[in-house]
Amino acid sequence: MKQVRWFDRAFNFSIEQNIFPSIIERLEGTPLRLEHKIRGLSSEQLTEKGNGKWSIQENIGHLIDLEPIWQGRLEDILKGKEILRSADLENTKTHNAGHNKQDINQLINQLKVVRQTTVSQLRLLSEEDVFKSALHPRLKTPMRTMDLFLFVADHDDHHLAQINSLIIQP
Repeated sequence: MKQVRWFDRAFNFSIEQNIFPSIIERLEGTPLRLEHKIRGLSSEQLTEKGNGKWSIQENIGHLIDLEPIWQGRLEDILKGKEILRSADLENTKTHNAGHNKQDINQLINQLKVVRQTTVSQLRLLSEEDVFKSALHPRLKTPMRTMDLFLFVADHDDHHLAQINSLIIQP
């Protein structure tokens, strides 16, 4: 089944209920889900590019590469900035990082460390902080803290699905 491209996705941030604890659970679980998904794969399977796209390791590295953006955008919202910092839409960091040359266990551990830093920050937020917002620069829509991290959890799932398609392709 073909998945919609990330940049073609539409997002609806209209939910008024506080679902933030569930979002934190999803975020915290990403490294564990990844570990489970890739268990037993060979280094060839982990580094093979599917149809000219990123390999499994590059997808994992991309999640690591973006974590400072998510942390920075949280800081932007909490500091009351009007517009969230921009991301590199060309993903230059991921393309230049050489994630396929790294040990998979090191990649997973890096993801665990950077994600745990984010999750620890999120667990300290008040309910008022969860509903603070700033304008997303690409989507041109206000994003509350809760929306931002729902976006991040969806981004994680997008890459987990990409990884799954690489695992099951013939």
